[in-house]
Amino acid sequence: MSEYVLHMPDVGEGVAEAELVEWHVKPGDPVREDTVLAAVMTDKATVEIPSPVAGVVIWLAAEVGDLIAVKAPLVRIEIADEAAGPAPAEDRQAAGAVETEAPVDRAVETVSPQTVSSATPAAEPASKPLAAPAVRHRAEQAGIDLGQVSGTGPDGRITHEDLDRLLSAGTPPSGTMAGLTRRTGVEEIRITGMRRKIAEKMALSVSRIPHITYVEEIDVTALEDLRTVMNARRKPDQPKLTILPFLMRALVRAVDEQPAMNATFDDEAGVISRHGAVHIGIATQTPAGLSVPVVRHAEGRGLWDCATELARVAEAARSGSAQREELTGSTITISSLGSLGGIVSTPIINHPEVAIIGVNKIATRPVWDGRGQFLPRKMMNLSSSFDHRVIDGWDAATFVQRLKALLETPALIFIEG
Repeated sequence: MSEYVLHMPDVGEGVAEAELVEWHVKPGDPVREDTVLAAVMTDKATVEIPSPVAGVVIWLAAEVGDLIAVKAPLVRIEIADEAAGPAPAEDRQAAGAVETEAPVDRAVETVSPQTVSSATPAAEPASKPLAAPAVRHRAEQAGIDLGQVSGTGPDGRITHEDLDRLLSAGTPPSGTMAGLTRRTGVEEIRITGMRRKIAEKMALSVSRIPHITYVEEIDVTALEDLRTVMNARRKPDQPKLTILPFLMRALVRAVDEQPAMNATFDDEAGVISRHGAVHIGIATQTPAGLSVPVVRHAEGRGLWDCATELARVAEAARSGSAQREELTGSTITISSLGSLGGIVSTPIINHPEVAIIGVNKIATRPVWDGRGQFLPRKMMNLSSSFDHRVIDGWDAATFVQRLKALLETPALIFIEG
């Protein structure tokens, strides 16, 4: 028998290291060629690493959450002698065994979002069912014990379809309801993968950007009436309109008048870049965490086109199939929690942008008409944050007031000039 050493592949984008987010095997597991061994996260994607050979796993290089340098040993696999090839001399000396250089381009990109940093030493992970991070998150949310699920994927891997079958069959979540007893346990959860990237990005934004948040209420009664009519008349191939495509078109009109809002700020170089293209990021909750898919060139899209592209990139982000260009390059961002939007929020700017528009929920409220009576109106607050280093309060207020005028009189969104 001989040893095959699989090294951390170069997954592109010039990264020197990647974070290990999941092991699919443990020492002692037999593997076939193309069995998925691990998943690692780079700046913008989660990448699955398959085995180039058949054999038995005998050693793993790291724990979940560790950072592994490109070309560093990742997995050792015991293989039959006839399957082994020549190994680099230094690796033979280090391992005390014959090994084969693993190709560095075998990784298969599968998912999406955020950034990475430095590698740590090895340990043997505990045995657990094979499943992608998104499947594990979904199962956790549904209260499903993956140990009780039969996987139909390669090597018994649990898929979304396996969960669908379980849920559609009406199988209750594992475990029983706890009684009224004291609980003393403490669960420690290591921040890894997507959640760590989100944490890093939020910390970067808050630590480097002095935020100013401006809140204004918008009467969207006329807009909601228009939206209802347009949805009733939409074609079969057109998505249902939410308020977001209207806001996207209003943003395009507003940044034409205030281009300083559609900008990014390189605070290290001291350079503001005002962009002609309006690439609108849409903060989206996914099974893996917060993602910001991007509707590119909103300035060149009509209302229905904005709605169609928004639906496409949001679904790609949720399903984990978004490409890098669909998750990067935004110039201004919209944050909306839909019906959970609350009354007021304080959205955090998507660094290095300088503005983010937060959409709060629509509610019917009594509004004084100025002529002696209160009328029921559909009201919605916009909670918008700006980089106070480069955006003055007056300019932020002027920008939001322009959005207010466009949304309260939606015909203005469609009138040129």
